[in-house]
Amino acid sequence: MRSKILIISLILSFGFALQAKIKVASLLTDNMVLQRNSEVKLWGKSDPNQKLIIALGWNKEKLNVIANDKGEWLVKVKTADAGGPYAIQISSGAEKVLLQNVLLGEVWLCSGQSNMQITISGYADQPVKGSTDALLTAANKNIRFFTVERAAVALPQDTCKGSWETANAETVAKFSAVGYFFARILQQSLNVPVGIINSSWGGSRIEAWMKNDVISGFAEAYKQTTTEKMSPHQRACMLYNGMIAPLVNYNIKGAIWYQGESNIINYYDYPALQAAMVKSWRSDFGVGDFAFYSVEIAPYSYGNSKAIHAALQRESQYNSMTSIPNSGMATTVDIGEEKCIHPAEKITVSKRLALWALSETYNQKGLPYKAPTYKSMQVKDSVAIITFDNAPNGLTNFGKTVAGFEVAGQDSIFYPANLTISRKQARVFSPNVKTPVAVRYNFCNYAPSSGFLYNTAGLPVIPFRTDNWKK
Repeated sequence: MRSKILIISLILSFGFALQAKIKVASLLTDNMVLQRNSEVKLWGKSDPNQKLIIALGWNKEKLNVIANDKGEWLVKVKTADAGGPYAIQISSGAEKVLLQNVLLGEVWLCSGQSNMQITISGYADQPVKGSTDALLTAANKNIRFFTVERAAVALPQDTCKGSWETANAETVAKFSAVGYFFARILQQSLNVPVGIINSSWGGSRIEAWMKNDVISGFAEAYKQTTTEKMSPHQRACMLYNGMIAPLVNYNIKGAIWYQGESNIINYYDYPALQAAMVKSWRSDFGVGDFAFYSVEIAPYSYGNSKAIHAALQRESQYNSMTSIPNSGMATTVDIGEEKCIHPAEKITVSKRLALWALSETYNQKGLPYKAPTYKSMQVKDSVAIITFDNAPNGLTNFGKTVAGFEVAGQDSIFYPANLTISRKQARVFSPNVKTPVAVRYNFCNYAPSSGFLYNTAGLPVIPFRTDNWKK
């Protein structure tokens, strides 16, 4: 009889332990970085209507939260200035969960397709320049990262797979190159912990990163990306559901975005698609109009270097930047590779993104961060005189020949153009064009050149055209 009672007691105790299990959100793990000086969310699941006590390491505060009828709980907590490591304890009395080695600092999201996904180790036969040097100096307890495991699903998820890791040679080697270099620059400049979340998938279209009720408002793009022939990672809303929805409770400072190669086919929709995606993400994360810094797709042949499909996409990306509040764009015109869509020069991309972030988001003064952009054109005799913004000390070719300019007359036929530089102006001319009507600069898929046009801070002129001709 006593043995039966003992067995029953053990069964009941075991059943209670199962019911009392506290689960924290998949993003809340040891080694995480929480956004400093803000209000962040801690959330998870437990027994329905269960009372939990949250103990915070940085201020010794204890908070109470009660799970709802479904066992879901969420509590908002105030963080302090940068520091740590701290611990967070979540307890029910019968059980506790301890999150350790938590830092307070700056948190960023990086997302996009393969040029964001590519790791420090690179791809087969496709290296990342400076990777070995990066690994030699990788050990840094103040840089943490979380890679979201790829998931394309039909309905929004509240969990994802992954864990926070501390930077060392082994962990850095398998993390996004652009994301890591960006985080490293911020950490060194700000001297605070930096956490970065990588949610990217090679070959993905922007439509896949948009929630269903947003992308469904774009009839043509929605139709294109909901056909059965589309791969899951290119289908409308599938990556938002699996790789962004689980993140929206996590407070971020901003996002960096490297995507667009897979949307060359519908470049004309891209500005509106990107603006809608950013607006939706900002609404879902609920931390205001966080910074959004994107990367222009790099020059690449796409099977025909002289075609302009990629140039039209770059133009759309620039138009996106100018229409989205609190945004910026890093140009890649000078680092493309004709035969490889994944240029090795990733650290340059990250530096240009970091210049935007440090200048605009963190208000550091004195940093040049805006690339020169086309302002106006006037024609004098047979010379087109182009004036640029964001070139306060003028322009330079660093002693190399710039071959990316073309000029056309009334016949709309473009000819390679010669170039002379005078302060903020480029004087463009061709013996084949007596009266210039239009000028283009690197306006093709890939323009082979030994030199490019820069401002004196070393930021390259963004590709442009002065015309709006359809052909």
